[in-house]
Amino acid sequence: MPKIKTRRAAAKRFEVTGSGKFRRRRQNMRHILTKKSAGRKMRLGKPTLVDSANLKAVRRQLPNG
Repeated sequence: MPKIKTRRAAAKRFEVTGSGKFRRRRQNMRHILTKKSAGRKMRLGKPTLVDSANLKAVRRQLPNG
């Protein structure tokens, strides 16, 4: 049985935490930043955890995660 390949795009976007959860970047920090408040931009710059609804899809793409 061959090894399962990792989806490289997903490997670049997600990181496994010590407790086995997945960390991701938030959206809306690429452009059109002038109309967003400073507090909102600070909050968007910090990583967050993948929601439980999307966890199955992320795990499928990262077999070793």
